[in-house]
Amino acid sequence: RARALLQQLPPQDCDERFCPDLAEEERRQLRAFSARRRQEALGQGLACPVPGPCHGCPCRKCGRRLNKGDPGISASRLGDQFWHPSCFSCHFCQQQLVDLIYFQQDGRIYCGRHHAELFRPRCASCDQLIFMEECIEAEGRRWHLEHFCCLECDEPLRGQRYVMRSGRPCCRGCFESLFAEPCQACGDPIGADGEEVTHQGLHWHARAACFCCSRCRKPLRGQPLTCRRGRLFCSDACGRGQDASSSSSAASDSSDSAFASAPSPEA
Repeated sequence: RARALLQQLPPQDCDERFCPDLAEEERRQLRAFSARRRQEALGQGLACPVPGPCHGCPCRKCGRRLNKGDPGISASRLGDQFWHPSCFSCHFCQQQLVDLIYFQQDGRIYCGRHHAELFRPRCASCDQLIFMEECIEAEGRRWHLEHFCCLECDEPLRGQRYVMRSGRPCCRGCFESLFAEPCQACGDPIGADGEEVTHQGLHWHARAACFCCSRCRKPLRGQPLTCRRGRLFCSDACGRGQDASSSSSAASDSSDSAFASAPSPEA
């Protein structure tokens, strides 16, 4: 219950004590925003048996009939409406409202979190509402200017190139040193700006020198291919030729195996 309340009613949305880094103008806006929501939208549902005059009325959400004496939820801000207890949920996230606390907007009920987001963007880093005139929008989310930074080194990324990693921005340097996949052909990491080709969970630079047949070196971009033990081939013939050469190499090596396996006097 406590976790659900913190999710549905973020304390930083209504109390400046939970937002210590706000400037004075942002604090003023938060106080005014919170007071207006309490006055115009906040309510608490009432759990009660459906009264006789409402016998047969439809549930506001699902439309199924509610009979006299059935358990129901009423919301005073929305008039003589009733909900099934399981239907009294946020219009946006569909979570049942803890302690029946709701915010109404245009005839719909919301949890506090998603009602606030109808009017103000929320920072994807600190989870606070944004009251500044400027913010950064990327990947469908928004950040305070100072909070849009690399998830690894905290370097500010405003105006910089970045790569998204697990929903958080990462600078190019950290991405290439920590997360870039190695090319299966040359072994070098595939940088943020490099074109990449993947196949069966393996990665190659898209350039012809790397993404090519392991035997005849034919470029494979846009061409049919086959993959054997992590190596690419343009045809079964090339693949079989590689297998044959590998077998002959293994056979020649086996003749020396007895000498190779015996330790030398120096060893």
